[in-house]
Amino acid sequence: SVKKMLSIEKMLQDGTMDSVTKKERLTLTRSKEKMEKVLGGISQMGRIPAAIFMVDISHEHIALAEAKRLGITTFAMVDTNSDPTKVDYAIPANDDATKSIAIITQYLTAVIIEGLEERAQMKDSDEENSQKKKKK
Repeated sequence: SVKKMLSIEKMLQDGTMDSVTKKERLTLTRSKEKMEKVLGGISQMGRIPAAIFMVDISHEHIALAEAKRLGITTFAMVDTNSDPTKVDYAIPANDDATKSIAIITQYLTAVIIEGLEERAQMKDSDEENSQKKKKK
């Protein structure tokens, strides 16, 4: 359905939507908006993610199964009503409380940003070292 959403977007941009009837155009526009709401974040992804974070694995069991099938590493908040062996890295937490979810996701976001900054610094220092070796 990501392909369908992208094809509707392409139709809107290149003007082929003008050749369809008003009712069809309205239907396609509504379905595009609906798909954009559901699939907007993943439509721009160029590759499969290395890891995925889930809040409630009993509610998101389909996403968990897809991640396992694709070999994606899974991190999840696991409550007492869920099986922690279903995920690669279980975070014991109350997945029903919004405050608990907010605290953990904010911490994970901060750690990810810190890791990306460290990686960029290491990459820059490696490039500088390689340029110094070339000059010698």
